[in-house]
Parts: sequence; C-alpha cells; structure tokens
Amino acid sequence: MKSKFYFEKLILLAVFFSCSFASANAQDTRLRLGVYGLNHDHIVGFFNQWKKGTANVVGVYEPSRPLWEKYKKRYNLPDSIYFDDVNKMIKATRPEVMLGYNAVGKHVDIVELCAPLHIPVMVEKPLAATLAQAKRMEALANKYNIKLLTNYETTWYSSFQYIYDKVNQDSIGKIRKMVIRDGHRGPVEIGCSPEFLAWLTDPVLNGAGALNDFGCYGSDLATWLMHGQRPIAVTAIAKHYKPSVYPKVEDDAQIIVEYPTATAVIEASWNWALNLKDMEVWGERGVIHAFDGTNVQLRLKEGNFGLVSKTKVIPAPNNDPLVYVTAVIRGQIPGTDDQPSLKYNMIAMEILDAAKRSINEGKRIVLQP
Repeated sequence: MKSKFYFEKLILLAVFFSCSFASANAQDTRLRLGVYGLNHDHIVGFFNQWKKGTANVVGVYEPSRPLWEKYKKRYNLPDSIYFDDVNKMIKATRPEVMLGYNAVGKHVDIVELCAPLHIPVMVEKPLAATLAQAKRMEALANKYNIKLLTNYETTWYSSFQYIYDKVNQDSIGKIRKMVIRDGHRGPVEIGCSPEFLAWLTDPVLNGAGALNDFGCYGSDLATWLMHGQRPIAVTAIAKHYKPSVYPKVEDDAQIIVEYPTATAVIEASWNWALNLKDMEVWGERGVIHAFDGTNVQLRLKEGNFGLVSKTKVIPAPNNDPLVYVTAVIRGQIPGTDDQPSLKYNMIAMEILDAAKRSINEGKRIVLQP
C-alpha cells in the first residue's frame, strides 16, 4: 500500500510539472513587447492589456525615472522591466517588436536603432513628424527587411470596416467624396499629461499641431479606402483660434485631397465641441455615415434617413493592435496593404507634407507622379 501511495504521488507530480511546463510554453507564445518611451498618453492601452495578461511587456525604455514611477504606480509594474538605457533593455529582454510611444519627431530614432538589429517596429500614429523622417524610416525598414507599422485607433473601428466592406461590395457605387472628421476640444482642454503636451504642441517634435495629430487619421483612411492610390493634388488651410493656449502650432486644419475620380475632405481640429472620429463616404448611388466606432447609417434614397445601426465586431486579427501586430510578426498576415502598413502610411505622410506646403505657400500643391 505504501509503494502504491508513492507511485500515485509521483504520477501527480509528473502531471503537475507537465501542466506547468505546458502553461509556461503557452504563455511564451505571446509576443515579447519592448516599449520605447512613455510620454505618449496612448500607452495606457497597452498597459491595460498588460494588466489583463494579454500583453507580454518584457522591457520598457524611458529616460525619465519620474515618468516611469508614474506608470509603475498606476499599473503596479515591476522594476525588473524598466531600463534607462535602451541598448541594455534590448540585450536583456530580446523584444520581438518595439512599440514606439515617444514623441512623433523621435520615431526615426527607434527605427535607426532597431532596423539594424532586425527588430520590427510599430509606432503610435502618425508615422513621423515630417516626410523626410518618414523616408529615412522607410529606407531603413527596406534595407534591413523589417516590418514598420503605425497604430491608429480608427483601424479597429467596426463602423469604418463596415464602410470599407460595403464600398467594395459596390453597395453605393464608386466613391466620389470622403468627409473625415477627427479631433476634440483640444489636448489641454481634455487634460492630456504634461509630458504628452510638451511635444504634442511643439512644431518640431510633432511636426505641426492639429494638422498632424488628427489630419493623419483622414490621410490614412482615405488612402485605405482608395486602395493605396496616390492623390494628384492637395490644398489646405490652417486656423489658429486659440493662440494663447497653443502659441506654437495651428489648432484647426482643413485638407482637400484630390484623386482622379474622387475627393477627400479631412477636417482636423482641437476645436470641436465634443470628441469626434466621424466619416462619411459618398458614392454614385448613396452615402454611408459612421458616427463613431460602432454606429453607422446607410442611405440609398432621397429623404430616407433610416435607422442608425450598430456594426458587428471585426474578426481577429484585424480587431485589435496587439492581435494584429502578433499576426504580422508571426507571418500569418502580410501587413502590407492596410491601414497600419508602411506603404499606406508613406502616402499619408505625403498628404500631410503637401498640406503643410499648401498652407505655407497659399496654393494648391500638385504631387509628382
């Protein structure tokens, strides 16, 4: 009886260690995430996923110790993942992808570091502060054959995916006009952190004001809806309604993007009366209006306002930035012709660059073929 007891105990221990090993291996299948910078407030999305156990953040580089302490306290982060030297962080943690949550004008620094090490990069929108920076990033990504992606909140909106699918099903005919509105009352007014505001309202570190901050959404969405077609011309105007709040940059911009058969009107502002990520797409036979991330209205007849309906959740891997980047890095999807792709974001950067030139020169900018 005694030997039988020990035999059963050995079996139980073997089963325990086998399950523990399997569990550890299952956990290890999560993408190893490195974080470069903490002065972009959108980092809270990934830390929220970390709290839920879906994001495997193995290392955080942030030169400001007080800023690290702020997030450490908020999310109960372990000091073991913090580094004030990015090279030491990479060597110690071996991230499979680097997430850029620093100033947009410093995104190029991440790619300069990671590309030669063959570490893929995903930055928070927009891709860069200037077209020149974006071209340098593109050259490095191509030279070292790494994925370089850009994360936009609107990429994961089921309402916008609904519009894209309906247009491609020829439900409203060929696209003739896109009206894309993004923004809020202003980063100061909605309470963005001092660390975020320090670069977001700086013309060099952000590349502009509301034009870059929110014009990038429309530039990327229009490129997506037009399947990567480059525009033929861009015209833009900028307003400075609150110079006492934003002395260095514009707080409102209107961008008209011309295609051979369609036009996109991009309205980016820190002066909306409410938070807004809104898109209308007009075709030859109707219009689809997305009011936010889930609510849409399809109109095909004059005077028929119909009901606003909620759209279905986008299936994985296009429903979430972490799920998406994991699928791209694992080779499950290409990540080459969609909203986060380098190809589409280089066109978006061309649009933003042309908009700035149009404002400065006071004329319509024709893009070279």
